Amino acid sequence: MFIARVIGEVVSTIKHPALTGRKLLVVEKLTERGKPTGNSQLAVDSVSAGEGDTVLVMDEGSSAALVTKMDNPPIRTIIVGVIDSIDIED
Repeated sequence: MFIARVIGEVVSTIKHPALTGRKLLVVEKLTERGKPTGNSQLAVDSVSAGEGDTVLVMDEGSSAALVTKMDNPPIRTIIVGVIDSIDIED
């Protein structure tokens, strides 16, 4: 699981049938203090996130199966929450 910021959306005319109707977003990983790491990847959106949102991302196949309620989905990385704020004590 990691924190990321949505930096873009992927438009695809042809994709796996299991992804039909699902939004694919480009997310950039953040440090726990919200700083960009420069590493980005694709994630399936399950919470209606949008560009600029800070999100919670799960990066394991079994989590995607639980969230989508699909048997063996072709999904590894899925956005499971939109983060409003992060409070860290020093």
